[in-house]
Amino acid sequence: MMEQTAYATATPVLYELSGVEKSCEGPAERITILKNMDLTVRAGESLAIVGASGSGKSTLLHLLGALDTPTAGKVLFEGKSLPDMTPVEKAHFRNKKLGFVFQFHHLLPEFSTEENVAMQALIAGMNRSKALGLARQALERVGLSDRKDHRVTTLSGGERQRAAIARAILLEPRVPLGVLIVATVGYAAGRRADRQLGPADRRFRRRIASGTEPHTRHDPRHCHP
Repeated sequence: MMEQTAYATATPVLYELSGVEKSCEGPAERITILKNMDLTVRAGESLAIVGASGSGKSTLLHLLGALDTPTAGKVLFEGKSLPDMTPVEKAHFRNKKLGFVFQFHHLLPEFSTEENVAMQALIAGMNRSKALGLARQALERVGLSDRKDHRVTTLSGGERQRAAIARAILLEPRVPLGVLIVATVGYAAGRRADRQLGPADRRFRRRIASGTEPHTRHDPRHCHP
């Protein structure tokens, strides 16, 4: 199920998906995850993808984030085909345009919380001092200022997810993509995360969040990249 805000057709289109399908080989048969999907997302919109575990939410986010390619159909961002980008172009697109919050935080255990949050800026070539300064600001926005010097291995599960959110909003991305599970970050922190992932300027940015419905089980018939 998708919940999408309504915007005037004059608003620039960011994402356009047409006839998108994604399938993979299962143990006994080919499994279809996404089938004949059409979607248009305009600048300033907020889109929630809600469904049971295993229903294809993460697969869709992977396609939107140029982490995977569709079996069929088109995935365009600002008119450019994501599947047709070179690996270098995809890496640049993800670094400059997107802010990821993964279901599993993917923090680096050998670095501090502050360094983990700053990593995207450092990879982009930003001065270390400036990158760490931005990281401290982002950590303050998610309520983790007092944990900035701690190794991420000492953080709770919810704190690690909030650190991942801080990393995602560090460079004020054009498109924040997130998998938010309230059971992981806690209700109050989840509400705060929703506010932080919301764009500061809805004319130019938009967010896509995926959330798992409570009390659902993974469907083993669905496969993921």
